[in-house]
Amino acid sequence: MLRIGICDDSGEARIALRAALERALDRRQSEGSFFEFSSGEGLLRWLANHAGELDLVFLDLEMGDLGGMETAKRLRAMDESLQMAFVTGYTDGVFDGYSVGALGYLLKPPRAEQLDSVLDRAAEALCRESDSVFICRSGDTLYRIPKKSILYFVSDRRQVTCVSTGREYVFYGKLDSVAQDAGPGFVRIHQRYLVRAAAVERVEGGQVFLGGEALPVSRAHRANALTALARAALEE
Repeated sequence: MLRIGICDDSGEARIALRAALERALDRRQSEGSFFEFSSGEGLLRWLANHAGELDLVFLDLEMGDLGGMETAKRLRAMDESLQMAFVTGYTDGVFDGYSVGALGYLLKPPRAEQLDSVLDRAAEALCRESDSVFICRSGDTLYRIPKKSILYFVSDRRQVTCVSTGREYVFYGKLDSVAQDAGPGFVRIHQRYLVRAAAVERVEGGQVFLGGEALPVSRAHRANALTALARAALEE
């Protein structure tokens, strides 16, 4: 399911774009969930508390105090992998979108072939980035977390917390499965802890230090953990 944001200060425009996107998804035999925002400021506030919960966002260029282009620049600073497309009633400024990696521009009202093209490109981009993000689910919410923002995972029975530089994500799972999904850049240092090797600042006295925290290295994992961390440091 593609998670799509629509940001436009016109309620009628949001309704029209959502209807057009629903038809486009039907043509692809795909499903989508939609999140609507009436301003760039509102979208940015929401995303600050819901990082990794959008795949694609359509931005109106001509909004109130914070226009679509400035909103896009701030979104890109918050989430490097978020896919974006612009919706506009004008053709001016088309080339500006390349600075934020926009998928394209849609002239209002959007044509079916334009939407199909943007959705195809978004799907391709999300597929390409699959190795650089960790995906987990908590209830009905799917999180897409850039691996380079992750500090560590900690397990408490069946509950796993992913601690990143921006926020924490809690989901159910086993740390063994998380380690497999996260990939070789992550090192098991304890029965309860899995750390991103590149985030480790130092190893000292049976602990690793990262992100202002000290995590224990267990005796059972010590030899393998130290070897893996040393190898990661040499490969940086």
